[in-house]
Amino acid sequence: MRIGELAALAGVTTRAVRHYHHQGLLPEPPRLANGYRVYGVRQAVALARIRRLTELGLGLDEVRDVLADDAGAELAVVLRELDTDLATQETEIRRRRARLGELLAQAEAGTLPAEGPVSPALAELLGGLPVTDSPSAAKDRAHLTLMAGNGQSDQVLRALAPMTRDPAVLALYERIDALADASRDDPRIGPLADELAAAVPDAVLAAIPAQGPVAAAGAYGEAMLADFAPAQAAVVRRVMELLAARMER
Repeated sequence: MRIGELAALAGVTTRAVRHYHHQGLLPEPPRLANGYRVYGVRQAVALARIRRLTELGLGLDEVRDVLADDAGAELAVVLRELDTDLATQETEIRRRRARLGELLAQAEAGTLPAEGPVSPALAELLGGLPVTDSPSAAKDRAHLTLMAGNGQSDQVLRALAPMTRDPAVLALYERIDALADASRDDPRIGPLADELAAAVPDAVLAAIPAQGPVAAAGAYGEAMLADFAPAQAAVVRRVMELLAARMER
C-alpha cells in the first residue's frame, strides 16, 4: 500500500501518518527503488490503534508509552488518569455553567450590572446603589469590584448593603465631588471625612480581615488615592485612618 491508501484505510490523513513517523510512533516502512514507501497490514493495524488512542484524548507521549507496553498495563494506567482528568473537567464545566446560568438570569431580569460578571453579593450591592452621575460614586463602584472574588469579601459587601439604602450617602458623594478643584488644606476635608467614616457600619469593619485594605492599605490604597484629586484623596486617606483606628479598638 502507498501512504495515501494506508491513511484512508486507517481513517487518518497522510499528514498525520508522516507526523507519527516523525514522532517515532509509527516505524518507517521499507522503500522501493523509486523511493516510495510500501506499507503492509502490520503498519495499518498499528496506525489504526494510534488513531483510536488519540481519539480517547491521549497525548502522543502517552500513546508512545502505551505502544511500548505489550501487556496492556500501561494502557490501563493511562486510561485511569484520563478518566480522572475528564471527571475534573466535568466538575469545572458544571460549576462554570451554573455561574453562567446566574449571569443569564441577571441579564434577563435586567439586574446584570454594567461592570459585567461579578459575584452575586456584589451584584446585589451594586443594584442597590442610587442612580447618580456622581464621579465619586462611579469610582466607588469601580473600587468595589476589586473587592469581589472570595467568600470573605462577600461578607464585607453584604455588610455594606445598609449604606446603599441610606439617602445621606448620595449627599456625601456629592460633597466629595465638590472638592475636585479644592486644595489639600480645604476646611471641608476634616468634617467630610468624619461623616464618611461614621457612615460605615461596624459590621463592615468586623468582616474585614486583620490584614485587609483598611488595616494595611499598601499599594492598593496608594493606587486608589491616586485616582482622586488632592483634596478628595485627603478625605479618603483620613477615612482610611479613622476606620483603621476603629478596627484596633
